[in-house]
Amino acid sequence: GKLQASGLLGRDLDTAGGKDAAKYCAINILAQAKAALGDLEKISRLVKITVFVASTPEFAEQHLVANGASDFLVAALGERGKHARSAVGTACLPLNAAVEIEAVFEIE
Repeated sequence: GKLQASGLLGRDLDTAGGKDAAKYCAINILAQAKAALGDLEKISRLVKITVFVASTPEFAEQHLVANGASDFLVAALGERGKHARSAVGTACLPLNAAVEIEAVFEIE
């Protein structure tokens, strides 16, 4: 119920802090999937994630921030966790979140 990281990458957080924030987002995504499905084994595959990174205009490592989520999801789901991905820089996110992630799953 609490944001793990807030503010802008390149001002309030460095790339490592952004990767941690992305990993926490991925953990929350799996928690929501489990709550909805009852079991993560019902996930056939993770199709795509879109990682939104609140960042300064000069910050250009959104793709590295997104690795925090991608690496975790592959580790957690194995082959089913390999996915397509977009990493997008944005001026701000709701609640001043540093990272927000949208995920699309294929389920059984």
